Amino acid sequence: MKIQLLKGQFTSKDALDIITKMIHIKIKYHEEKIKDEDEEETIKMRENRIIKLQKELYELRKFIESNGDTVSLESEINLIS
Repeated sequence: MKIQLLKGQFTSKDALDIITKMIHIKIKYHEEKIKDEDEEETIKMRENRIIKLQKELYELRKFIESNGDTVSLESEINLIS
């Protein structure tokens, strides 16, 4: 099953806003999981994932800001059982 989340042209500002919010949701998810986790290895894995997401958001922001007024976004979730 596939869910199309995004597909189309967006202003750079709107694209950055959408992506930032999506990444912040994922970061918050990991932060909440860390609160309930006892295993140090899993906590470290989640902390590293948060750091990676933050770095990717920074790089994405630089890319969008340097590439004009509009960008195309596509995002799809594929559910596999």
